[in-house]
Amino acid sequence: MRRVFSLIVDNSVGVLSRVSGLFSRRGYNIDSLTVGQTSDPQFSRMTVVSIGDEDTLDQIVKQLRKLEDVKDIKVLEEGKSVFREIIMIKVKANASQRQDITALCEIFRATIVDVARDCLTVMLTGDNSKLEALSNLLSDYEILELARTGLTALSRGSEDVVLFN
Repeated sequence: MRRVFSLIVDNSVGVLSRVSGLFSRRGYNIDSLTVGQTSDPQFSRMTVVSIGDEDTLDQIVKQLRKLEDVKDIKVLEEGKSVFREIIMIKVKANASQRQDITALCEIFRATIVDVARDCLTVMLTGDNSKLEALSNLLSDYEILELARTGLTALSRGSEDVVLFN
């Protein structure tokens, strides 16, 4: 079972280490982790994806609540949240292959962010299935490098927005 946690944490030194340390000490796996400053520079948002059984995932929430740096925790649900990820794929491409790769990019609304003599770097934002689909199609060419940001997410609407003073 997969669960996406959205945490509001203090934007201070060591917070990432304390949160990730909690997971490692307890033997919980982090499938994906993204962190960035919020609109208030005092706080950062962490999006943590973890996989486990119901008891383990409930225990993660209980343990996170004990951390002093964690100000808010939300469990983000499919359909009630927006999930996105970025992938960048560097593909080996000679002059004759560039047109085909460019056509694929247009279908997916991907952007070519770098062009070199022998390769193209493609960037795509979307959900996991969209990223996987493009990656699978580009695997027909030689993929030189691939980087993914990890999942970032927000709940839909404004009902559960938490503001800190």
